Amino acid sequence: MQVETQDLNGHPFTIRRWGDPGLPKLLMLHGFPEYGGAWVDIATRLSDRFHCIAPDQRGYGASYAPEEVEAYALSHLVEDMAALIGPEPVIVMGHDWGASVAYGLAMFRPELVSHLIIANGVHPVPFQRAMASGGQQSEASQYINRLRGPRAEGVLEANDFERLVTLFTTDMDGSWLSGETLEAQKEAWRQSGLRGMINWYRASPLVVADPGKPVEMPPLPLDRLHVRCPHLLIWGAGDTALLPESTAGLEEFAPDLTRVDLPDADHWVCHQQPDIVAGAITTWLDGLD
Repeated sequence: MQVETQDLNGHPFTIRRWGDPGLPKLLMLHGFPEYGGAWVDIATRLSDRFHCIAPDQRGYGASYAPEEVEAYALSHLVEDMAALIGPEPVIVMGHDWGASVAYGLAMFRPELVSHLIIANGVHPVPFQRAMASGGQQSEASQYINRLRGPRAEGVLEANDFERLVTLFTTDMDGSWLSGETLEAQKEAWRQSGLRGMINWYRASPLVVADPGKPVEMPPLPLDRLHVRCPHLLIWGAGDTALLPESTAGLEEFAPDLTRVDLPDADHWVCHQQPDIVAGAITTWLDGLD
């Protein structure tokens, strides 16, 4: 693994790389509350075929972390990664919030994305529909409203990130988050603090309805929210943060969609079943040739 600092649109970002730079590029976008190094399990399994590139995104690790909430609008997050990609299209993979940036690239900068891979992440339209319904996804997403509160950083940073680790693993298998893996993750949190990463939630326009109180949403620009490239969705079925309804109707926005469901994994599927995830990626890409 190579670690470097690279200037993107005038700001410093930490970038990790695995594999020969001459291989096809695979951009790997982490979610909350991880960092670029969290991709190591997948990247080391794919680095014989791909040049894997995993940045600490804005607000994470040692990367650019402005204080202002508005600095974390999706348009800024997408342009960070567009600058990293450069002029030639690459394969883009995202998990959790990284999936939002990956979808943003595929929808708004389609010339930069040859293939889109998502692992337990959601397209904004099915997700917003589910969160606005007042049903199970609304209930599961109440943590978003709590994270948007002004005291969230202090609560989650206290006692060496005790509450953040609990949030990470509640009702899911967190056995992988221990030892050196946990310490490396905490070191990334110490570098950045939590304000920037939590500002992703504060800057998002997504609306979370109260359970049992559906919210009527204004019309969305559906014609601008389509994924034109081949799209693979890898889904850990035990996810308690993102429920199956959060992907309902995805094929409406991604007509070239392949879905792989893994019944014995949850939101942290890339840590829990890295061999299967890496195998699903290579099998899918080989099948497109």
